[in-house]
Amino acid sequence: MKAVICGAGIAGLALAHRLDALGWDVVVLEKAPGPRTQGYMVDFFGPGYDAAEAMGLMPALKELAYRIDEASFVDDHGHRRAGLDYARFSRAIGGRLLSIMRPDLEQALREALPAAVDLRFGTGPAGIEEAPAGVRVTLVDGTVEQADLLVGADGVHSTVRRLVFGDEASYLQYRGFHTAAYVFDDAEIFEQVRGRFCLTDTVDRQMGLYGLHDGRVAAFGVHRAESGELPRDVREAVRHAYQGLGWVVPRALQECPPPSEVYYDQVAQIVMDRWSSGRTVLVGDAAYAVSLLAGQGASLGVAGAYVLAEELGRASSVECGLASYEERWRPVAEEKQKSGRAAAEWFLPGSTSRLRVRRAAMRLSGFPGVGRLVARSLSGKPAVLAREAAAGGGGRP
Repeated sequence: MKAVICGAGIAGLALAHRLDALGWDVVVLEKAPGPRTQGYMVDFFGPGYDAAEAMGLMPALKELAYRIDEASFVDDHGHRRAGLDYARFSRAIGGRLLSIMRPDLEQALREALPAAVDLRFGTGPAGIEEAPAGVRVTLVDGTVEQADLLVGADGVHSTVRRLVFGDEASYLQYRGFHTAAYVFDDAEIFEQVRGRFCLTDTVDRQMGLYGLHDGRVAAFGVHRAESGELPRDVREAVRHAYQGLGWVVPRALQECPPPSEVYYDQVAQIVMDRWSSGRTVLVGDAAYAVSLLAGQGASLGVAGAYVLAEELGRASSVECGLASYEERWRPVAEEKQKSGRAAAEWFLPGSTSRLRVRRAAMRLSGFPGVGRLVARSLSGKPAVLAREAAAGGGGRP
């Protein structure tokens, strides 16, 4: 059996790893000319942690991970107003938490790929046709790939989804925010944020800074925006959106690199009533982006890919495997999307009064029992189905 996977991001690489282990021939197509270096830090826990552990990836991930003592919310002078104790949060979910940069997570998945996986950069699908017992994929250079299965793991703005399921506007739900991330050099700022994830304690817009292993500083921003339309010059958009914030933000904005080195996108969810059509299926953000607000996109990408591979491995046909994958994984993805929609005001308060409520909630999180409630509200319900798949199947619901 042969699979063509479009997208060499987190979900695509995890699926390639697992399908190869199950005996499939795997081709991975990535439109970018090489591995992406832009991105932000993610808290990797939940079902993706279980799946990565089952795949033997945890030693590499732990080596690349960061120790974050606290997410600190600071005022215009850098003084701490409130914070979330990462150690307490980690204990509340059994210690199964890693803080890792998205590019580093992709690197670990890419380096773990078996040699037999055919990974190609700078290419992707231009046309897709259903063929007898398979899919015919015409690439942008005119060459053709014939496969038993085509997977769209190409993110929120999926080309596979557009070619097979129709225009993005039918599925993308803009959540009212834009986000940006970039990396820069500043030794003084690095010393201030080392070991912490520092965020401005502000309304409607927020910038976070944290130190990287190589001594550079990573900046992450999120701000409210009426339109989901992306700006032409993302560096100028970042500088405009966060101008006027205090602390070290003006220096961080001055260090914003050229647009090609800035990650910038709208915050959105993808909601679809089906994830497959014939022998084509979607996974990860292409199918069920939960948005930055839910905070588990990377985890759900890895876990969803794992569940898809396992269902294909045990099914009597590709079509049955795709149906089973969706039956088992859709409730998990939809619950996380719901959590993300509910978390908007916690993530970025829209008024001073809501900002005060968030500060109070974080202070209360230090009391016994309350911290566990906060952790559960941030992580959502446990994804039991992913644990069953990672353990080798288990009973079906």
